[in-house]
Amino acid sequence: MEFDIARARSPGFIRRLAAMVYDLILLFGMLLLAVTLVVLPYEGLTGSEFPNKGWIYHLHQLYLLCIVVGFHIFFWVRAGQTLGMRAWRFRLFRDDGRSLSVADAFKRFAWATATLAPIGLLWIPFDSERLGLYDRLSHTRPVMLKKGS
Repeated sequence: MEFDIARARSPGFIRRLAAMVYDLILLFGMLLLAVTLVVLPYEGLTGSEFPNKGWIYHLHQLYLLCIVVGFHIFFWVRAGQTLGMRAWRFRLFRDDGRSLSVADAFKRFAWATATLAPIGLLWIPFDSERLGLYDRLSHTRPVMLKKGS
């Protein structure tokens, strides 16, 4: 899908923050389920507490990180928006108006993490196009959708 970026309006700080909070609630539930699916069987089979250090612990942390990254990559590539973005009626495009590829989504996630997403949002009031710092660095942009879209 290609979009006319030149005429598009970017969502503001509050709308984007609200979408992040919405997504964090969903992600928390997913992570809770993911932990339960690993820790309970481990403790049931071994009869001991799940380790808080060592290779099993680090492998588990990597598993949880993959869920967080996968959540965002999946939704950004599949639909251009997470569930929070959908609720607040905006979606992501590349600077050229095309949908995000997997590489674009990874780059956006990396820049959002590097600029600590909420702090990267503080760039919005000072940006002429209301883009966050990580939007600029990843060459992606959120675009407001019309009601019913």
